[in-house]
Amino acid sequence: MKHRDWHVNGEGQCQACKSVKVWNLLRDNYRLYRFLTELEDILNDVQDQTSRLPQIQMLVRRLLVNSYWVQSRHLEPCPKTGTAVLLLYDELGFPFTVQTVTFAPGTKSNIHNHGTWGVVAVLKGQEKNTFWYRNPSREFPDKIEQTEQLTLLPGDIISFTPDAIHCVEAVGDEPTVTFNLYGETDPKQRFEYNILTHMAKNF
Repeated sequence: MKHRDWHVNGEGQCQACKSVKVWNLLRDNYRLYRFLTELEDILNDVQDQTSRLPQIQMLVRRLLVNSYWVQSRHLEPCPKTGTAVLLLYDELGFPFTVQTVTFAPGTKSNIHNHGTWGVVAVLKGQEKNTFWYRNPSREFPDKIEQTEQLTLLPGDIISFTPDAIHCVEAVGDEPTVTFNLYGETDPKQRFEYNILTHMAKNF
């Protein structure tokens, strides 16, 4: 199966990115701690987000290619909520969220942005993403409009700018499992959107 790389911006535009060949990413003993150290180096050395996100996507793919442990670390979805989140790393002062998320088939998220950059890789199942952009009017300053949809398959990786708006749905007959990596969220810039009332609230 061909692995695909995608990027979504605040205008709701989903762009295909050039993928690194898997055999160029193979490493001996490449573990989570190496990934975290290299991630921190990118954040410290590369200030431009346009240049930073492709490098982080490449790091995520390198981790998944070399670490069966990461790919196997996920929970079964909760029967009540249809979701489960497993935090893989948490350290005071380390400004990243590293986790796997499981969605039961048919489970759908609200419409939201993350208030930070994000990189998501599909490990199992299928995840349909619907993208939106802000289209404010005088009456509804938080109004959004849908742009396009994309179904991600195992091996696909997608990155998001802090203002990218989307919702996700697990499609198919099996749970969807994703590896999720986020920067430090700005709570004042993270929103949940209501397309019926054209309003947004902090999420």
